[in-house]
Amino acid sequence: MLGSMTSHAAADAAPSGDEDAQRRPEAPGGRETASGDSEPAREPAGDRPSETTERDGDQASQDTRRPRSVYGVGREPDVQSSLANQRTALAWVRTGLALIAGGVALTTVAGGAQLSLLLDAVAVVACLGGGALGLAAIASWGATERALRLGEPLPRPHALPWLVGGVVVVAIVLGVHAVLELTQR
Repeated sequence: MLGSMTSHAAADAAPSGDEDAQRRPEAPGGRETASGDSEPAREPAGDRPSETTERDGDQASQDTRRPRSVYGVGREPDVQSSLANQRTALAWVRTGLALIAGGVALTTVAGGAQLSLLLDAVAVVACLGGGALGLAAIASWGATERALRLGEPLPRPHALPWLVGGVVVVAIVLGVHAVLELTQR
C-alpha cells in the first residue's frame, strides 16, 4: 500500500511530458536507482549475520580490517551508527588540529610582538592539548565502535570534561592576565 502510494506520488510530481517516469514500477519496499530501475529493499544491518560473528568457520579470519580489537568482536553494527561514530571522532580530531593551529599562531604572535611568556605557555598547552585530544578521539572511537558491535551501552566521552576544564582554566588565566595588564598601565 505504501509502495503504491509512493509511486503515485512520484508520478504526480513528474512533469506531464515525462511519461517514462510515470510508467516506472517501484519494487514494494524498495527504492528507485539513478538509472530508473527498482532495487529490492535491503535487510537492516542488525538483521544480517555478520562475517565476524560466525566463529565456527573461516569467515571471521577473512575480515582483514584493523584494529582487530575493534573489528574482531561482535556483529557488524548499523552503518549509520558506525558512520556517526566516525564523524564524531573526526570532529574531535578537527578540534585537536584547531588547538594545535591556535598554539602555533599564539607562538608566532608572541614572538613577533615581544609579548609575555604567558602566551608562549598557553601556546604550548594548546599544542599538547590538541595532540592529546587526537589520541583521545581514536580511543573514544574504538570504545564506541566496540560497544556498538557488542550491543553494550555507549561509553561516556572521556575527553569532553578535560577539554571543557582546559578551556575554562585558560580563559580564567588569560582573563586575569588581561586585567593585570590593564591595571598596570
